[in-house]
Amino acid sequence: MIKNQVGNISGKNNEELQYIQLINDVIQKGTLEAGRNGNTYSIFGASMHFSLENNKIPILTTKKMAWKTCLKELFWFIKGDTDNTKLNQQGVHIWDANASRNFLDDRGLIHNEVNDLGPIYGHQWRHFNAAYTGCSTDYTGQGVDQLQYIIDSLKDPVNRYSRRLVMSAWNPCQINEMALPPCHVLVQFNCSRNNKLSCILYQRSGDIGLGVPFNIASYSFLTHLLAKHCGLEAYEFIHTLGNAHIYEDHVEALREQMKNEPFEFPTIQINRQFENINDYSMDNIIIENYQSHKSIIMAMHE
Repeated sequence: MIKNQVGNISGKNNEELQYIQLINDVIQKGTLEAGRNGNTYSIFGASMHFSLENNKIPILTTKKMAWKTCLKELFWFIKGDTDNTKLNQQGVHIWDANASRNFLDDRGLIHNEVNDLGPIYGHQWRHFNAAYTGCSTDYTGQGVDQLQYIIDSLKDPVNRYSRRLVMSAWNPCQINEMALPPCHVLVQFNCSRNNKLSCILYQRSGDIGLGVPFNIASYSFLTHLLAKHCGLEAYEFIHTLGNAHIYEDHVEALREQMKNEPFEFPTIQINRQFENINDYSMDNIIIENYQSHKSIIMAMHE
């Protein structure tokens, strides 16, 4: 039984066991639902806590994670990009299916060029609600720069303790212009009086097999990056899920993943501090002591 498999894992990385337990809970207790892009086992409401102290970064170890792909996508978001060709040029193809002519047409985005994903995450982070005219437009000074507001607040000795350090990717005014409505929709940062930075993410829809491991790593990366950029110390990442689901054709692969004993999480080093958040790149990120089990292949659902 899957429950026994979870119980038999006795590794030192108890935090990753939260993810393993989530898999177990969804398979054992979830209802089978017919969805837009395939049948899923689903539960509603789940939460996981991951420490970021001592430079720890929760990149899952029970399967090999493409953490460089995750980071490249994050830097793409940070720059406000919505052009999939920018990712393709770096060997990243995770958005290709949603950027195709057929997919865009099915979404009613017949005027978008192929690879123009519309006002998705990056646009909302840096230019919230600015009128969208294409992925090649310069939106400087347009919309609300939510990320810069958070950075400016965290750098301020008074405002860094604000309870208003919130960034939303969910914009009902522009949902129908997006190739894909955002799944990770709301993030809040909290700086404690000892200048330790924590992050909580609310994700309306979480693909546990493929998406959630990326989301855990991505927002943990972002928290470490903001802590370095603003002279703070990264402390904790909290991941809250609304609809947490496993695609029916991912179940057997995830059963195998559950048998793997987690290794300790790796650590992250950011080798310099820039004035502008846009200037960070892969060259500034060093991941140390990442040990994992082998890759596990699962089909991506558009």
